[in-house]
Amino acid sequence: MIIGTILASSQKIGSNEALALFEKLKTNSTLTTLDLWYNSIGDLGALAVAEALKTNSTLTTLNLGRNLIGDSGVQALSGALKTNSTLTSLNLGSNKIGKKEAQALSEALKTNSSLTTLILGSNKIGDDGALALAEALKTNSTLTTLNLKSNMIGGNGGQALGEALKTNSTLTTLDLHSNSIWIKGLLAFSDAFKTNSTLTTLDLTNNTTTGKIASMLFESLKNKTTLTTLNLGNKSIKDDEAQALFEALKTNSSLITLDLDYSSIGGNGTQSLAKALKTNSTLTTLYLQNNSIGDNGAQALSEALKTNSSLTTLDLQSNSIGDSGTQALAEALKTNSTLATLDLWRNSIGCNGAQALAESLKSNSSLTTLYLQNNSIGDSGTQALAEALMINLTLTTLELRLNLIGDNGAQALAEALKTNSTLTTLELQNNKIGDKGAQVLSEALKANLTLTTLELQSNKIGDRGAMALSEAFNTNWTPITLNLENNLIGVNGAQMLNHVSKTAIRNISH
Repeated sequence: MIIGTILASSQKIGSNEALALFEKLKTNSTLTTLDLWYNSIGDLGALAVAEALKTNSTLTTLNLGRNLIGDSGVQALSGALKTNSTLTSLNLGSNKIGKKEAQALSEALKTNSSLTTLILGSNKIGDDGALALAEALKTNSTLTTLNLKSNMIGGNGGQALGEALKTNSTLTTLDLHSNSIWIKGLLAFSDAFKTNSTLTTLDLTNNTTTGKIASMLFESLKNKTTLTTLNLGNKSIKDDEAQALFEALKTNSSLITLDLDYSSIGGNGTQSLAKALKTNSTLTTLYLQNNSIGDNGAQALSEALKTNSSLTTLDLQSNSIGDSGTQALAEALKTNSTLATLDLWRNSIGCNGAQALAESLKSNSSLTTLYLQNNSIGDSGTQALAEALMINLTLTTLELRLNLIGDNGAQALAEALKTNSTLTTLELQNNKIGDKGAQVLSEALKANLTLTTLELQSNKIGDRGAMALSEAFNTNWTPITLNLENNLIGVNGAQMLNHVSKTAIRNISH
């Protein structure tokens, strides 16, 4: 039998089992992917796999993350990388790698010509380790992805990596999430953007970046750059920094994804962002989760959406947006023809906001995904959305969990499902739907042939509701995932659901 992939993560494999496995790897000629994440192979196992890599000529992907690998194991693997010419992806995240081990890996990278992805996240390489890896990047010509997330890298390490980017011509993705690159690092990256022509993704989430230096980084984005994805979340961006960043967006022509989650952006910052979006023509994805945008900010963004023709995903989760802000966004959706995903999870949207969104859905032809979970739209808001679903021809996913929806709201949605032919996912978990609501939904499922996922967990559905839903599957043979966990289903209802799950193509949880 030809085996190309072994997935053995979290299997409690120790060094002895690893020794046997890697002995076979020496002569194996078919295996290309080996995933041993979260086992306990330790240094002995790493030594064994290193020996195997010296002769194996087929393995391309090796995941050894979270395996208690330390100094001797990494030294051995580094030695193997100097001669191995087939491995392209190596994951050593969450091990015991410090500066000494990082230095060994960097020496291997100076001669290795096959590795394209190296994951070292959640180790302790520090500045010295980063300095060594940066030196290797100056000569390495194959590595495209380097993950150094959560590695205690400070300003000196950040500066060295920035300097390396001036000459490196292959690295496209650099992840420095949760480090502390400080002023030196930011200055180096700002300077590198002027000449680097390959880096497309930079993750600086949860780094400390403040003042004029951060503004300089954002200012550098005005220059011609290849950067397409910039993650700056978990950092308090002040108004002057926001101004610099959003001014750059007005002329930047490369950035397509910008992550500003948890960045303390308030009304003034949102106003600046909205102005930038009116002229920017390349940004497609904007994450603004957990800021302080509020109704005024939502109104500013809505004005931008009326003219912006590039944004396809807008995440406004947890931003204290109420009905008036939602009404403004809904008005924009009536004319916007590009936005496909709108996330309004955990705001302060009530019935009026939901009704406004429903009106926009009747004419909008681009939105495919709408997240409204954890608001307070209630039955009245749900009834309005249901009415829109009878007309809308593009929405495929509607998320309504935690919205105080009862049987009346479920009944309205059931009526909509009888005629709607586009919705594939409907999430109604953590509401107040009982047997009556489940029964009307079951009637809708008998006619609906497009819904593939229905989430009803944590409601108030008992045996009668479960039996009705089970009966619906006797007439509707569309493969569907139904989740009824944490309801009030007894033995009889459970037996019916188990029977349906075994006799039909169903994924039913209860």
